[in-house]
Amino acid sequence: MRDWKDILSPAVQNVPPSGIRRFFDIAAEMDDVISLGVGEPDFVTPWTIRESCVYGLEQGYTSYTANRGMPELRDEIARHYADRYGLDYDGGEDVLVTVGVSEALDLALRAILAPGDEVLIPEPCYVSYKACTSLAGGVPVPVPAKIENEFRITPDDLARHLTARTKALLIGYPNNPTGAVMGRKDLLAVARFAEEHDLIVISDEIYGDLTYGDEEHICFASLPGMKERTILLNGFSKAYAMTGWRIGYAMGNPAVIAAMTKIHQYTMLCAPITAQVAAIEALRRGEKYMKKMVAEYDRRRGYIYRGLTEIGLRCFEPRGAFYIFPDITSTGLTSEEFAEQLLTSEHVALVPGSAFGECGEGYVRCSYATALDQIGEALARIENFVKKRCKTA
Repeated sequence: MRDWKDILSPAVQNVPPSGIRRFFDIAAEMDDVISLGVGEPDFVTPWTIRESCVYGLEQGYTSYTANRGMPELRDEIARHYADRYGLDYDGGEDVLVTVGVSEALDLALRAILAPGDEVLIPEPCYVSYKACTSLAGGVPVPVPAKIENEFRITPDDLARHLTARTKALLIGYPNNPTGAVMGRKDLLAVARFAEEHDLIVISDEIYGDLTYGDEEHICFASLPGMKERTILLNGFSKAYAMTGWRIGYAMGNPAVIAAMTKIHQYTMLCAPITAQVAAIEALRRGEKYMKKMVAEYDRRRGYIYRGLTEIGLRCFEPRGAFYIFPDITSTGLTSEEFAEQLLTSEHVALVPGSAFGECGEGYVRCSYATALDQIGEALARIENFVKKRCKTA
């Protein structure tokens, strides 16, 4: 028989494994590790949401649902966007419930891309963006976002990477890994660019409820003329501490939602009914719990920002999500070297910025979705590491 490496799909072979996971596989084998790496809330899903699932199981909610998801959930999602953003989505035609927002992203790209189509992707970006684009037959085109502009993207940045093959723009704000947000003025400029060049916009808004201070999340589809050309992605993992439930959704034009549903029905069939029941409860009665979690993230955000700055690591103060992206170039180490040596010597796990694209080099991602005392201990260990490194550099 031929070697399996010669049999595997070239598209799969050419996609690197997630740069996030490697360090946590190492950390799993070590004792006394503090993790500032995995983007997962340290809160348990609120009880009222868990209780709805328990009740649903007791009532026998164990079957398949419609491919697009339970009508009650789709209607709740549409109502939520009508109440919050004034958007008019039809729960029956415009909403697809997915197995996490990750599936929604994959479906969106597979539904719209022909081989060779290019997708503009502001970078640093979530690790799945470029990989899913490639696996869908498209060509990811990174568009560097700079710390000098608070990691925001501009039409000029996009224009430098536009070609005749550009079909879509994939954005994720609030941003993973930088914590950057885009204000209304910024997004209006991007919207005009998308309209001028007839681009589809895939807007990943999974961190939309996690903004701080005076920042207000702007739903891209709510901008003038953007609802028709936007595929809006969101889910319940981050805001409601429901990562393990694997429940997300996509909203958009009925034609693209139908195309995504066609792929979804052959691959996933439907999202788990128990998770859908829980998601309904989250939308109906989960907001007060979500706001308490966001307030705690905000407290941790200020704490870790001050701590890293006092250590001497240049930081952009994050405005959303629950990540901070310090510049570690002063240590003379690459992102990978910093992350690996910090883990080995001080038992602190974080993610090298290079995992989020080439322009993430020189940074590391720290998640503050962990307890304050753990963050404090991690900061002490990072300071010890940086001091030792500066003495030997």
